[in-house]
Amino acid sequence: MMARHGEQMAVLTIRYEGDPILRQKANKLPKVDGSVRALADDMWETMLAADGVGLAAPQIGLGRRLIVVRVPAGYGGEDTPEYTFRLANPEIIKAFGRQTTYEGCLSIPGWIGEVPRAESVTVKAVDMDGRQIRIKASGRLAVVLQHEIDHLDGILYTDRMTDMSTLQKVSEEEFEKVAE
Repeated sequence: MMARHGEQMAVLTIRYEGDPILRQKANKLPKVDGSVRALADDMWETMLAADGVGLAAPQIGLGRRLIVVRVPAGYGGEDTPEYTFRLANPEIIKAFGRQTTYEGCLSIPGWIGEVPRAESVTVKAVDMDGRQIRIKASGRLAVVLQHEIDHLDGILYTDRMTDMSTLQKVSEEEFEKVAE
């Protein structure tokens, strides 16, 4: 990742459960411009520094519909390539099937729980060049996209859990395997 015109990218402060911004619906971005790209770069740096695979703008205290995602190759034991996205105004337009996986969240550190999600989704969004794109995702990438888009609507993964007995405190190493 290159710094912007000699600027350092910033690692921003992640907000935790209990912060009211995490429960608010984020505002649509009117356009993707240099400030949005700079924010996406800072969010990317923040996500990597926290060993996450996704980050939504509300998690850094901004009510904007912007997410960053980096699902490493083979994440979750799947034989998949690496996926990286910086998405403005993402929305799920199709969802199929069902899967239940363990999720964690950078805004609820140290805890994981089983969450039912769609097996595959189609997401419509705007990329950092201002182009409308569609992403067809399944497996772990579909989970990460659903998780991050939920943040834009004020929803935490614990709200989606159907069996709260699966919520458990885990070691930092275990948490990093599923933190979104």
